[in-house]
Amino acid sequence: MDLPSLAVILQAALSPNPNERKAAEQSLNQFQYTPQHLVRLLQIIVDNNCDLAVRQVASIHFKNFIGKNWAPHDPDEPQKISQSDKDMVRDHILVFVVQVPPLLRVQLGECLKTIIHADYPEQWPRLLEWVKHNLQDQQVYGALFVLQILARKYEFKSDEERVPVHRIVDETFHNLINIFNRLVQIVNPSLEVADLIKLICKIFWSSIYLEIPKQLFDPNVFNAWMILFLNVLERPVPPEGQPMDPELRKSWGWWKVKKWTVHILNRLYTRFGDLKLQNPENKAFAQLFQKNFAGKILECHLNLLNVIRMGGYLPDRVINLVLQYLSNSISKNSMYSLLQPRLDVLLFEIVFPLMCFNDNDQRLWEEDPHEYVRKGYDIIEDLYSPRTASMDFVSELVRKRVKDNLHKFIQFIVEIFKRYDEAPVEYRPYRQKDGALLAIGALCDKLKKTEPYKSELEPMLVRHVFPEFSSPVGHLRAKAAWVAGQYAHVNFSDPDNFHKALHSVVSGLRDTELPVRIDSVFALRSFIEACRDLNEIRPILPQLLDEFFKLMNEVENEDLVFTLETIVDKFGEEMAPYALGLCQNLAAAFWRCMNTAEADDDVDDPGALAAVGCLRAISTILESVSRLPDLFVQIEPTLLPIMRRMLTTDGQEVFEEVLEIVSYMTFFSPTISLDMWSLWPLMIDALADWAIDFFPNILVPLDNYISRGTQHFLSCKEPDYQRSLWHMISSVMADKNLEDNDIEPAPKLIEVVFQNCTGQVDQWAEFYLSITVERLRQTEKSYLKCLLIQVIADALYYNATLTLSILHKLGVATEIFNLWFQMLQQVKKSGVRANFKREHDKKVCCLGLTSLLTLPADKLPGEALSRIFNATLDLLVAYKDQVAEAAKEEEAEDDDDMDGFQTDDEDDDDDKEMGVDAEDGNEADSIRLQKLAAQTSAAIDFWEYVMVGSQ
Repeated sequence: MDLPSLAVILQAALSPNPNERKAAEQSLNQFQYTPQHLVRLLQIIVDNNCDLAVRQVASIHFKNFIGKNWAPHDPDEPQKISQSDKDMVRDHILVFVVQVPPLLRVQLGECLKTIIHADYPEQWPRLLEWVKHNLQDQQVYGALFVLQILARKYEFKSDEERVPVHRIVDETFHNLINIFNRLVQIVNPSLEVADLIKLICKIFWSSIYLEIPKQLFDPNVFNAWMILFLNVLERPVPPEGQPMDPELRKSWGWWKVKKWTVHILNRLYTRFGDLKLQNPENKAFAQLFQKNFAGKILECHLNLLNVIRMGGYLPDRVINLVLQYLSNSISKNSMYSLLQPRLDVLLFEIVFPLMCFNDNDQRLWEEDPHEYVRKGYDIIEDLYSPRTASMDFVSELVRKRVKDNLHKFIQFIVEIFKRYDEAPVEYRPYRQKDGALLAIGALCDKLKKTEPYKSELEPMLVRHVFPEFSSPVGHLRAKAAWVAGQYAHVNFSDPDNFHKALHSVVSGLRDTELPVRIDSVFALRSFIEACRDLNEIRPILPQLLDEFFKLMNEVENEDLVFTLETIVDKFGEEMAPYALGLCQNLAAAFWRCMNTAEADDDVDDPGALAAVGCLRAISTILESVSRLPDLFVQIEPTLLPIMRRMLTTDGQEVFEEVLEIVSYMTFFSPTISLDMWSLWPLMIDALADWAIDFFPNILVPLDNYISRGTQHFLSCKEPDYQRSLWHMISSVMADKNLEDNDIEPAPKLIEVVFQNCTGQVDQWAEFYLSITVERLRQTEKSYLKCLLIQVIADALYYNATLTLSILHKLGVATEIFNLWFQMLQQVKKSGVRANFKREHDKKVCCLGLTSLLTLPADKLPGEALSRIFNATLDLLVAYKDQVAEAAKEEEAEDDDDMDGFQTDDEDDDDDKEMGVDAEDGNEADSIRLQKLAAQTSAAIDFWEYVMVGSQ
């Protein structure tokens, strides 16, 4: 296709007519693999005579095609871009990336990133020479732009993978510092100068992120760089040209330069400038940094923060990074001594005001309360928040320098409380009170442990926190709820104070302001956890749940779901009357969250996190009503659509949580419905396609299907579950690319078949034994060897005669039994058994070996019979000792459980009930284990009789 025709098609791709757009896209897809197509797209992208919108469509198509086809993920996939086209693109894109407008440069930059990551240095050896040459002439911006992408490739690489970065530094850093030096000397520099300095900073950052390049160990070289960074740090940004819009202002080029400079200095300080963290060869560098630069940077940072004290502007991210540096300085004596003379001003006139409610908070609270809530609970926002950095600074200060600062800071807070209480209502310092409450909440852990504050916490809460539950100011009502939640676990001397706080928090769920309701939910979780008498909450439980669901309909917040989980966990089976409604509401909330996450296409979206929380809460509900199987029948229709959709590739982000729900539904329902059986193929397909990492999770529901729906598993032919299972297991066990850890669930599933399908899977015995023996011969890890031997043991227990004949037919009987007995005898240096360590392993081995004793005498030589007797006796003695030891430990743990709360071990017992062995979270269910235990118990009695009789 020639250039004019391609331009016409690209223009049509912008058409408001959907049919025209679709036809244009089909044409682009049809011609995208033809020779020269990429080159022609590149020509249109750089054609200044072409409409910018058309050029943008071309750049997006160009980027997407390169991203997908330049370096296919599958090495066996044929190349779809010819070598000549690749050469042409590489030769021209370096020049074109500078010539195009910023809007198109972003797309070409992504293309360059893909190409460099795939081709450098092997297929593009001349790239570094091009960069080095152009750093010395008029193409400096293009060279820096490319060099930044090149350095970024190795930012997170370590050891051998990092070797190319050494050459990059050696070849370019001398030129970089010369350019940097010229740029900082320019009087009245333009915004273009800021862009160049920012690129140099990003190149330096990527080059030093994991380790210091050897060139920088030269003190003269490092000093030259540091002088330039300190120059940039100290120099005020140009007053002209700053955007007035806050969002544009923080992204302004000169503030970006300031941010990257602070970022670099923080990284050097925390990773390479700390003497305690450094290995011997880097110690000299750390000493140099501490001696010559750490203090200077501290002084620059304090001066920078003084700008906001005087009413000036600093971007939030810069403030956050500066406070991180100061926080890291507190524990170092030399740095703290520099900080001390200015500490009071820093603490009371800069840090504390940053903790207070401000104009931006008020605007967001009024104009977009949902965004206010999101920012308040978003951990990503914390990375940029001056308030979070201020709280961290205060916490670190009173933790590491408690004698100097805790009393002084608390006195400051008390003075704020006093001024607030004494002021007329209309003149009260509400925002300062908000900051003081935030400080008290942030210092909760320290104050709860330190006298005299520990003894005064309850009076402090009653006098200064609880009154704000009825404050006319919304943000103080919210803060009161949050602080109360922080201190909910305090031992209240007056139970009425706990009750008052609890009921105030519950009332906050009905507040007119959304942020108050959300902070009340957050606090409620702590109160429910701390509540010793559930009768406090029981009467208002229906009302609580109603408020929860109103909030879940209004906002997507995972803390809502966490609190709901806490309620369900605390009340257990008492939640039964609400279980169906809870699941229906959570399912509806889940779909809303998923729709939001898909629309935003952001992995960090709070909707996605809340969706995971909804599924976890559903699992908690199912567990709480596990002894009421009829409820599962009622709940199933609500959850089926979620399970069906999310067991496909659509559910990769929530796959583990969905599998847990499937596990509960297949274990606790009275029977497994045909609708639930329809999920089997989805799990098998996912496992074959992309979900091998989830095999241990998939094992549990598959075990439940086979052990609880045995007849359907055996009788159904459409689909044929037996054949489906065989294809999956054989594919996994025969795959030599899979590690031993990856296939461990496969032999466990074979065990499930043999143990539950007695006398009904003879036709599969040889297939399963053959693949087991084959994998056993190439297995290295002892645990997998044990599992594979246990398949042999289970097969013997299933049908000893059939199994032995198959092993002889395969010519491996002697080999297998020799290996088995050898593994039984292996011990570690400490004398403990090296293999078959768990009770379950010993049970299975005993059952397999004792099954051989039922064979006719001519089937077992005398020598073999003797080895079986001795091995079984050893196993049974070890098994009895292990059971006795476990019983003793359980008894001791029961004695330690003084409060009647569920212990971790009781949680393990709950797991064991649902297709999970307590010794191994992915073992078979308790029904199977009880059967094995009964058989083993009989065998123990028999052998005890034999042993006593022989004495």
